[in-house]
Amino acid sequence: MEKIYFLSFLFFIFSCSSDNDPIEVEVTDKVTISAPQLERDLPELKESGVMKAIMVYSGTSYFLYRGQPMGYEYELLQRLASHLGLKLEVVIAHNINDVINLLNKGEGDIIAHGLTVTQRRQQFVNFMDYLYLTRQVLVQRKPDNWRQMKLHEIEKELISDPIELIGQTVSVRRNSAYYSRLVNLQQEIGGKINIDTIPGNFSTQKVIKMVVDGEIDFTVSDNNIAELNSSYYPILDVETPVSFSQRVSWAVRKNSPLFLEALNKWVEEMRDDVDYYVIYNKYFKNTRYFRQRVSSDFYSGNGHKISQYDSIVKHHADRIGWDWKLLSSVIYQESRFESSEESWAGARGLMQLMPATARELGVSDVTDPAQNIRGGTSYLHQLWNRWEEIPDSTQRIKFALASYNCGYSHVVDATRLADKYDANPKVWDENVETYVLNLMYPEYYNDDLVRYGYVMGEEPVNYVEQILERYDHYAQILSEESEEET
Repeated sequence: MEKIYFLSFLFFIFSCSSDNDPIEVEVTDKVTISAPQLERDLPELKESGVMKAIMVYSGTSYFLYRGQPMGYEYELLQRLASHLGLKLEVVIAHNINDVINLLNKGEGDIIAHGLTVTQRRQQFVNFMDYLYLTRQVLVQRKPDNWRQMKLHEIEKELISDPIELIGQTVSVRRNSAYYSRLVNLQQEIGGKINIDTIPGNFSTQKVIKMVVDGEIDFTVSDNNIAELNSSYYPILDVETPVSFSQRVSWAVRKNSPLFLEALNKWVEEMRDDVDYYVIYNKYFKNTRYFRQRVSSDFYSGNGHKISQYDSIVKHHADRIGWDWKLLSSVIYQESRFESSEESWAGARGLMQLMPATARELGVSDVTDPAQNIRGGTSYLHQLWNRWEEIPDSTQRIKFALASYNCGYSHVVDATRLADKYDANPKVWDENVETYVLNLMYPEYYNDDLVRYGYVMGEEPVNYVEQILERYDHYAQILSEESEEET
């Protein structure tokens, strides 16, 4: 299961000004742990079976859409974890705070976010081969009546050369590569730019929206993010570059050479895979998908909605004492919020109720969302109560979920086997779940202790894992407000 930890996140930048420079800029580099504090290279990752990735909630990197965790970095990470044969743990950073410190402390094994490769950063971390090239551009607003103007009239109102930024105010996050670029740009153009600093929990997309709304005049963004937003907000101009091409990559500790070698090999192999480019285009080139997503009520950047059934889910989750986000994850697993869903076995509706179960629960129309959710949550509550001997509530939830999937009696059979083989019959993880899996094999399902026979054990084990993994995403993403920090 992907475990998600809530941590502080700091990106650092550096100033190239000196005491003799006419432009004085405060140095904001806050790297306090400049060297790795533990040995954890690829062999240690393999031994633990886990790769911890430091991520940040982002409109392109990692987000929630219609109940599904998505994002460019997230999809690549899933492929990387599978390639290395490791489980993925996502360490969420919710503010611009201490990313390199977190990595070197060992809170994560890789910074999986679009970092611009700089010489300064290379003092503290090693970057794998770059994922893509980008350049920073000025984001500015066209005149309000731009649709009635001719092209040359619009261009006359816009900044088309960075030197025209002298004396202008540009708003960016303090601890970002955009800030660093503006500091250096001042030196290059020989004049002062008024750099207005934006709070660190403002996403690039949110800062761009401030330009759209006229709250600020200018900001800076990577061109791929800027172009996506200009497809949704045509009043934006993003044609003026303020940097040369820059490499964007992920970072690992300096004492992880074997991990770095494996990452570079993986990137090289991925570049020969068409999916590598499909994933990039999906998040940075497919403007139609971007417009559809950001205008949806069920995009995490627009609020805390998971599905159109949230109000019903919240009501019934409260009735049985469950977190509504956990119940939403169950419903997604069962039907992906499709009320007309029907399984090969005849289960129907949002929570996939079998006809006999629906009748017992008083559900007359399984396709009616309110009735189906009422019936499904009542059944979950019954199963929860049947496992009252499980003292740990987290473990008890797993027993209830597994029972919902494959049947209470099959899980009871697995507890009997666990007890027989000196495992803990009141713990799901690596105990009862092992014997649910073993019920696929004759030497176990033919045991005299087993009363209900064979079960496809992988299904309930994966069912429990995937629901709780998704619930972790829901719980963390829906409380996040920060986005892409580069």
